[in-house]
Amino acid sequence: MTSQATTPKSLERARRAVLPILTAASADLAPELRRVVEYHWGWIDADGTRSARARAGKALRPTLVLLAAESVGADAGVALSGAAAVEMIHDFTLLHDDVMDQDRERRGRPTAWTCFGVGRAICGGDALVLRATQLLLADASPHGARATDELLAATQAVIAGQGQDLAFEGRVDVTVDAYLAMAGGKTGALLGGSAAIGAILGGGADDRIDALRTWGEALGLAFQAVDDWLGIWGDPERTGKPRASDLRQRKASLPIVMALSGEGGIAAEMRAWMRDDGVPSETAIDRAVGWLDALGAESATRALARRELGRALESLESVELEPAAHDELVELSRFVVEREF
Repeated sequence: MTSQATTPKSLERARRAVLPILTAASADLAPELRRVVEYHWGWIDADGTRSARARAGKALRPTLVLLAAESVGADAGVALSGAAAVEMIHDFTLLHDDVMDQDRERRGRPTAWTCFGVGRAICGGDALVLRATQLLLADASPHGARATDELLAATQAVIAGQGQDLAFEGRVDVTVDAYLAMAGGKTGALLGGSAAIGAILGGGADDRIDALRTWGEALGLAFQAVDDWLGIWGDPERTGKPRASDLRQRKASLPIVMALSGEGGIAAEMRAWMRDDGVPSETAIDRAVGWLDALGAESATRALARRELGRALESLESVELEPAAHDELVELSRFVVEREF
């Protein structure tokens, strides 16, 4: 969306910290499901051999957990179980989403369901939900039960949001407000829950927990807006998805919803194009991108991401947080809006 953003060091730090926990968790899975999960994580190829590629996931949600714990004055180590748990919940949603959306490519290679079948991909996602819950329940911290409640509430909101997203399929009358309410569940709830879980496991006071949850929820909407922007205007070399992938699927992402709610002949053409269930040609894709630009959807999507970033940063300033962690939370927030993948 802007010049290439520098990846915060906190992301790699969190990725390294949760890797041993994820490794142990996958080892407990049934062999058939372990292979699906480890392929999805990028650790192995479809034939079971070790992959030459490093895991491509951003580890955003574990980073939120660990930084939130540090921001309330705790050592990040007290929140490792929460960090691994939210990453497993996130990957549960991705495994299921790829099936529901019929996405054939993620992170530059075939999705798990295309390699192992729909049933095994779904079961792999289900197994991750249970392992995540078990992980937090087994945490010896006095805050483990509350953190588990937060995780389950966020997961329930994510599932409800996905249900809303599916209900929007094929419709051209979805409003921007309805879309944002859906995204608040599908994306915002887990980011907000991740931050809250970190603060809970860190023994934070309720006002800090609430402020960090609100920060994560706003960051989630900013993240979704950027994700939807990348789904149309992103560089395939960086996103790992085909050019204008959301348009190819005629998926009503935020820029498209914004365009469909417009008035005039171009918006009407866009609505008619979205109702067509045929495979669009490259010429048709280019024409649709032109409609979005003409209707101001590209700039409006970027503006909404900046608005939610502002709301997230305001929440961080509403309570007293540990200075070093606060600065990393701000850095991470800005990265979410400036990223190109």
